[in-house]
Amino acid sequence: MSEFRIHHDVNELLSLLHVRGGDGAEVYIDLLQKNRTPYVTTTVSAHSAKVKIVEYSKTPEDFLRKYDELKSKNVRNLDPLVYLLSKLSEDKETLQCLQQNAKERSEATGNVTSSTSTTFAIPPTSTKMSMQELEELRKKLGNVTASSNVPQSAEVTRKMLRDRHNKKNPTQPNPVFPNWVYDRPALIGDFITGATPAGGDPAVAVGTMPLPAQEQALVDDLLFVLIGVDGRDITAQPVLGRQNRSFIIDPSLDMSIKELVNRILPVASYYSTITRFTEEKSSFEYGQVNHALTAAMRTLMKEYLILVTQLEHLHRQGMLSLQKLWFYIQPTMRTMEILASIASSVDKGDCMGGSTLSLLHDRTFNYTGDSQAQELCLYLTKAASVPYFEILEKWIYRGIIKDPYSEFMVEEHELQKEKIQEDYNDKYWDQRYTIVQHRIPSFLQKMADKILSTGKYLNVVRECGRDVTCPDAKEILYTLKERAYVEQIEKSYYYASKVLLDFLMEEKELVARLRSIKHYFLMDKGDFFVHFMDLTEEELKKPVDDIVPPRLEALLELALRMSTANTDPFKDDLKIDLMPHDVITQLLRVLAIETKQEKAIINADPTEVALSGLEAFSFDYIVKWPLSLIINRFAAAFALRQRMLNFVQNIQYYMMFEVMEPTWHIMENNLKSASNIDDVLCHHTSFLDNCLKDCMLTNPELLKIFSKLMSVCVMFTNCMQRFTQSMKLDREMNRLTLEHGTMEGPPTQSERTFLAEHMDALQSDSCFEATISKFDSNFSTLLLDLLDKLSVYSTNDCEHSMINIIYRLDFNGFYTERLERMAIERSQKAAA
Repeated sequence: MSEFRIHHDVNELLSLLHVRGGDGAEVYIDLLQKNRTPYVTTTVSAHSAKVKIVEYSKTPEDFLRKYDELKSKNVRNLDPLVYLLSKLSEDKETLQCLQQNAKERSEATGNVTSSTSTTFAIPPTSTKMSMQELEELRKKLGNVTASSNVPQSAEVTRKMLRDRHNKKNPTQPNPVFPNWVYDRPALIGDFITGATPAGGDPAVAVGTMPLPAQEQALVDDLLFVLIGVDGRDITAQPVLGRQNRSFIIDPSLDMSIKELVNRILPVASYYSTITRFTEEKSSFEYGQVNHALTAAMRTLMKEYLILVTQLEHLHRQGMLSLQKLWFYIQPTMRTMEILASIASSVDKGDCMGGSTLSLLHDRTFNYTGDSQAQELCLYLTKAASVPYFEILEKWIYRGIIKDPYSEFMVEEHELQKEKIQEDYNDKYWDQRYTIVQHRIPSFLQKMADKILSTGKYLNVVRECGRDVTCPDAKEILYTLKERAYVEQIEKSYYYASKVLLDFLMEEKELVARLRSIKHYFLMDKGDFFVHFMDLTEEELKKPVDDIVPPRLEALLELALRMSTANTDPFKDDLKIDLMPHDVITQLLRVLAIETKQEKAIINADPTEVALSGLEAFSFDYIVKWPLSLIINRFAAAFALRQRMLNFVQNIQYYMMFEVMEPTWHIMENNLKSASNIDDVLCHHTSFLDNCLKDCMLTNPELLKIFSKLMSVCVMFTNCMQRFTQSMKLDREMNRLTLEHGTMEGPPTQSERTFLAEHMDALQSDSCFEATISKFDSNFSTLLLDLLDKLSVYSTNDCEHSMINIIYRLDFNGFYTERLERMAIERSQKAAA
């Protein structure tokens, strides 16, 4: 993760926690960078963390209940979150801060909550409620129940999923089952609430019958209940939401028979759960993985239905007792329990695609030691993973995503390739294809980044008009031995890496392009800048609104042709841009990428001070696809370096020869050993980050000092120009006389006007020495402040490269004594 990304995340976290003041985000960023360690969740560490939280919690039962609920929904990263919470529970200072924060937030929203809450006056339990009070309470409770959050109906859920799919794929609408499939409940195979019992109305209570007759009647009922039909003495209760099916047994039944019946009834409950799940999740809206899972479950259910049919045949022959039914049904009971458990978990977790496969894989892995259960889960996982692996194969072998139901871990976003040249912080590489965490199967979690990169590599080459297919393409099958498909993914990754890297390095000449950019944005061609500044001096002195851009472009082309840059084959891609803000605003904009500060800067009005051409001037560079993946606007932001030509020579030397050149050579050597495009991106980003940091452009405090120093230099230059003009006027006074004229003749009207306008300037030059002294004082103060800040940062933040600029600016020890005095004063304040 880059420093800018960490900076963004820390700022957002501080904003969410309403943390203000303090040392700012920089302190936390340094701590994060110095103390990052990888964490791998294990069963032992998760259990220890859970126990620790229970010890500190005031409501441990609620915590454990919530944990089990989230675990049943297969929530990703639950155990790492619990581990983090356990660490926070040990830190008393952090706990106190969070409690105070929660108290303040609850007080802020207390008035709103109290005004919108509903209370009921319930009579004391010792008094008897009247019928009128009971009816009023019933109505109130009914209103609250109606407004509470209840599970959405299957029809609403299907419509929501269908609308989401059609919005994403308007040209490929989701296929829909005809309405009669849902309007005819008898087709589902589950219990129909309110239907007439299969055995007819009980004319005689079963409990009044002889014991053998009761047993046969209950066997008859059980055979119906086991296939989703109500019996005479056993009826199914309506199911609310995602509850399990329960049954009502005639209370007059003999207790010994009722006990045996209660042992068998869970199988009927499992059957109901599985049937409802397979009917609902087989719809197209729930995706191909769930459809494949329900198909596999139906295959297993056929064996169960065959068993029930065989038992019914025995019953008709009078050869099936309740004990035999219990004996024959027991082997199937375990299978039905596992199927129902999986169905309930997938349903509660709203699992689709990769999340369904994660749940199945975890179940398969957890049943190690139970060969029958593991084999069953392995069969389901293999069947459900087939459509997912088909999408995976197209992605890693050809760079194509065909994911109509949004199940795959990689999601495609519609972006324009060339937009990356228009906006400096538009990252096509990061935004076009992204990882969706909850769609990653747990058995592919370690390979997720390689899967993403493999398809992206091939996709880039494909979008450049080349058809690529991995020569080692083989069918990928699910197995508990992950190495089998891991090896296949790695083979395709290395192939895709080589294809794209060769394409960029050889055909698109990436290194030559970077070298060309170095000529202009890192001032590698000194004679070009001399020619260019000489040619454009008069034009850049004008206010930015008065400059004619085509004239600047013509002068740029002339300077390119007159200098050694003429040998650069890509020189025609260099352009000129006039920015709406000054240099400091532009630098702060770069530092505030993807944060709230950036929005404020972007929405702010341009600087009220009229910019000159020199202040607004910047180079631009045309980069076409696919090189724009590497050389984007973030790189162009680094071009702000060339706008600091009028800064102190030692600062320029330090930046050029002690920062940029060594860092450039490191990047160039790293590029030679790069094995894939991500390595190239990493080396390039590291180069930019290091240059910005070592050039002190990532620290707003130093930037402000630089800005003031530059302003002092500009004002001093303007003052010297006015002084030079006054000296010229003084010489003109010797030639021109207002009353008598000279040998060269009397002054003209224009000369009289010119002298009159500048008399005030001549009078103000009498305090020239005081003005120079003031400039000297301001410049020395600012320079001392800069050196002091550099000394602090080089010591506290271990930025040893900044020590070089201190030695360069203070080469003869002129400022050393004053800096030491400032350091002593600072330490005394800290001690106090």
